[in-house]
Amino acid sequence: EKEMKKLIGLLGAFLVLGAAVFAADPAAGLWKSIDDKTGEVTAIWKIYEKDGMLFGTIAATTNDPQDVIADSCKESYKGFPVAGAVNKMKTVGTPWIFNMQKVSEGNWKGGNIIDPSNGKMYGCVIRFMKAGSDKKAKTDTLAMAGTVGPIKVFQYWVPATEADVAEAQKKNPAKN
Repeated sequence: EKEMKKLIGLLGAFLVLGAAVFAADPAAGLWKSIDDKTGEVTAIWKIYEKDGMLFGTIAATTNDPQDVIADSCKESYKGFPVAGAVNKMKTVGTPWIFNMQKVSEGNWKGGNIIDPSNGKMYGCVIRFMKAGSDKKAKTDTLAMAGTVGPIKVFQYWVPATEADVAEAQKKNPAKN
């Protein structure tokens, strides 16, 4: 019995250590995208890691019904991670950020982002900035850039919560 308790204690310690090793990347989570011109929240995004790459879906729209179709998009895009006609997919729940490769903790590049409102696809760079680490980072911030060649246009996203998602869903319910 004493050996069994030791074994259980040891397994518990390994589980705790294992969880620390597999902790989510700091870029993962819920984020509010902010329009750099108006300062308005444009959407609430869910950023997540899958198969060693980073992806992002819109968790809730802030100005459209939750079931709006991304009909301004093309039918297909190179490397898009979901089968089917992209221009028939919902804005919410589709991986508009995809195939991002990890450079270092909180630092991702090499993937793409599609703007579902106009169908334009850009290269993508994402960098997590800890609160206070930069003048742009008053809180934890996600520096997200759409890239065209060497040109990077950054937006600075701020943390969001499940309550923000619920509020946006209530404000802009699905039409159908």
